Amino acid sequence: MLEVAWARWKQGYRTMPYPDGPPPELPSRFAGRPVISPSTCAAGCTACADVCPTGAVTGGAPALAIDLGRCLFCRECEQHCPGQAIHFSREYRLAAATAAALVVRGQEPPPALRAAEAIRRVFGRSLKLRQVSAGGCNACEADTNVLGTIGWDLGRFGIQFVASPRHADGLLITGPVTGNMRSALEKTYAAVPAPKIVIAVGACAISGGPYIDHAEVCNGASSTVPVDLFVPGCPPHPLTILDALLRFLGKAPEQATGPEEQ
Repeated sequence: MLEVAWARWKQGYRTMPYPDGPPPELPSRFAGRPVISPSTCAAGCTACADVCPTGAVTGGAPALAIDLGRCLFCRECEQHCPGQAIHFSREYRLAAATAAALVVRGQEPPPALRAAEAIRRVFGRSLKLRQVSAGGCNACEADTNVLGTIGWDLGRFGIQFVASPRHADGLLITGPVTGNMRSALEKTYAAVPAPKIVIAVGACAISGGPYIDHAEVCNGASSTVPVDLFVPGCPPHPLTILDALLRFLGKAPEQATGPEEQ
């Protein structure tokens, strides 16, 4: 027992201070919220849209847009744009409450993200989630599970994952919702007592991701259940997921900094 106590004392406090302190350092290869400069986009050029594997990039000068719900953050559009009109910043705040708010058209900051007062009043102090992998590759699932480690400690915010939908306040869905998982997702959603919320994490859960319009997938969670929170990425960084949950529940303030300042 003394050896355990000594080892614990030597380890010290490992949980990050975020959101009361600075966020953890992001990897050098991190691709965050894209910034679009329409003025440098050549008229009639479709190079960025042509290389996008999911059709996330649409339009051209001056109406170039990127749908983060479809984006895989592969940076192919950034690399193939002759005018360098697209740049992926370090901004980790990517989530939105509606699919329409996921569309980036310029250099606008991330949209404000705050659930309705009724949702915050019910779930603001305690939120139990049942995670459903609806055909995912395990990348989004892994980054979600990271939040339960000592470094992130999701439980300190009153947010926990539970084993049964009957003990849950909502669902956190990953994967494109395959045909074989659609019925299971419907039954799981029905088993969650009202009121309840649904969170779609990752490009697959939002739009189908790289499998979009495939005959065996349903193009995301919205095809089957109503979604209250969209967290884009392939996969989204744990910080992006945590930020989405905290801002949605009003547990973290909206930051004033723009994507280029991160």
